[in-house]
Amino acid sequence: MTVDKPSSGPERVSSKRRAALLAGCAATAALTLTACGGGTTGTTTKDGFAQVPQKDGALTVWVDATRVEAAKLYQQQHPHVKLHIVTYDGDANGSNYLQTKVQLFNRTGKGWPDVVFSSQNNEVTWAVEAGFAAPLNKGLIPTATLADFASGANDVCTVDGTAYCLRNDLSQAVLWYNAPLLKKFGYTVPTTWEDYQQLGEKVAKEHPGYLVGDAGDSFTPEIYLWASKCGANHVTGPKAVSVNTSSEACTKMARLMDVLIKNRSMSISGVFSTDFGKNEAAKVLLMPGPAWYGGALFEGTFKTPAKQIAAAPIPQWKGETAPSTGNVGGGTWLLSQHSAHIKAATDFLKWVTTDNAYQGEKAPGFPAYAPAAGTWLKRQDASGYFNGDLSALKAASSQVWPGWGSGQFSQEAIWAATVKPGLTQGKSVVSMLPAWKDSIVKYATSNGYKVSQ
Repeated sequence: MTVDKPSSGPERVSSKRRAALLAGCAATAALTLTACGGGTTGTTTKDGFAQVPQKDGALTVWVDATRVEAAKLYQQQHPHVKLHIVTYDGDANGSNYLQTKVQLFNRTGKGWPDVVFSSQNNEVTWAVEAGFAAPLNKGLIPTATLADFASGANDVCTVDGTAYCLRNDLSQAVLWYNAPLLKKFGYTVPTTWEDYQQLGEKVAKEHPGYLVGDAGDSFTPEIYLWASKCGANHVTGPKAVSVNTSSEACTKMARLMDVLIKNRSMSISGVFSTDFGKNEAAKVLLMPGPAWYGGALFEGTFKTPAKQIAAAPIPQWKGETAPSTGNVGGGTWLLSQHSAHIKAATDFLKWVTTDNAYQGEKAPGFPAYAPAAGTWLKRQDASGYFNGDLSALKAASSQVWPGWGSGQFSQEAIWAATVKPGLTQGKSVVSMLPAWKDSIVKYATSNGYKVSQ
């Protein structure tokens, strides 16, 4: 086994979005390998695509730094498989490294990995059209296996009923809180956004310096605006998106954020910034955020002591009958149509997304595969770190609002360029909603999307 590192890049802690029917154009499923620069000589149509002649040899797997452990564990459990592990940035923060390399491989007719992990949830928006991603539900992955993924988990992988990737983990947002501190202050966990705002106002007056949230990260809209059902990023077709930032769902959440930012019970530093870690991490009372906050942020980055952090359902607006939340990240696995080791690649893909040995016992994030998620939750409970169980994560896994899509353009990049600078300048979120909309429209249009407003 060898480990190469063709590209370095930041470890991704949030990657994106939830949607259905996003990828390329519907007709791209009929693309041939000739169109991708690979030629069709000797191919055999099987499992829904033209497969190159199969042969023995090393299985090449591309992973980010976090998923190296998964690949090495598979190698340990399958010593008969020749595995060539290549680390790359996982397309962290929308680097598009994978897409750029596939374009090169398509031109040269060689170099494609057999299986690849991406921290992005929007890879099928180009990988199908490029003839890279192989269909998985045409014979490679059993229907029964696909049915055991969390409801909607693989929507980001699906084009016209065909699955072109498998979701690695879910990043549904919940309300994290410091249980003993909340009890000490005499507060209760808010169940509505109205109560959440009122609690933030009380904290600012009674315990200045303590926090009920953070608005300083590029993924902020995926926590707050997405959970509020703000239709700023509703992908309605392969190359179509609806953008509306002026609805009440958007403005009422923006107003809530503005109140708490102004009274400083909501930070604008960014949870992974040096400033936050040094001055604010120990002051977190409440923190809406994704599933991975528990381990990666509180336990790993903040070093919050055990038996303090607990999880509750994210608040809902009063009168809402259908609970909704947002999503920050997740990641997907793709299998290459160009693989000459389809059987081995499929075995690895199925194992890495469903087997308890990794997903249930080792994975850092909440597994998208429901049976593994059950094992994962038991492991968290047994760890002794959290205050109470994490059942809120299980409930939230099926409550991510489907009206926020996984387009080819990055909402995080848009927010970081358009809204985040304004916050540091003292501008209100409400005042920047029009500029946010204009920026989304610009990015979407430049990526070939038809935009409705």
